[in-house]
Amino acid sequence: MSKRVQHADLKAYFHSIYEEFADVLFRYSYFKLSDREKAKDVVQDTFIRFWEYIAADGEVENTKAFLYKIATNAIVDQYRKHKTLSLDSLAEDGYDPADTEGHKKMLLSIDSALALELLNKIDSEDREIMLMRYVEGLSVKEIAEIMNERENTVSVKIHRALKELQELFEKND
Repeated sequence: MSKRVQHADLKAYFHSIYEEFADVLFRYSYFKLSDREKAKDVVQDTFIRFWEYIAADGEVENTKAFLYKIATNAIVDQYRKHKTLSLDSLAEDGYDPADTEGHKKMLLSIDSALALELLNKIDSEDREIMLMRYVEGLSVKEIAEIMNERENTVSVKIHRALKELQELFEKND
């Protein structure tokens, strides 16, 4: 296969990945940063880094997990630039996470403001895992890859965080 055809195939592959993941990565980034422009920047940075990696003949075993890992790193970079951002600002700005499909699964009977309040009470790593699992719909395996943890460790953390959230919810009732 010629170099030109390979490049064209790579462009088609990249375009299909962009179409499949751009919206979910934006939603993930926006939820973390509560700023549309910064979330757009994170998505752009994510796909630039992804393109550079695959264009350099990098192989990706799990595209979804790889993109989330890149996006998470870009979000961390944003936090380093602006440490004043938090989930509280989402609630203050009137953002209602129950409007998105991912949150509906997790928050069926819980008011979204209460859910944000309860999520803010748990450990930040547990909160991150819960968001990836129930908001973004990532599998335990994908979360494990992103967090550089074993699948069993992630499962235990999810179980404990769910239990902690349930206890917090019952205390709040």
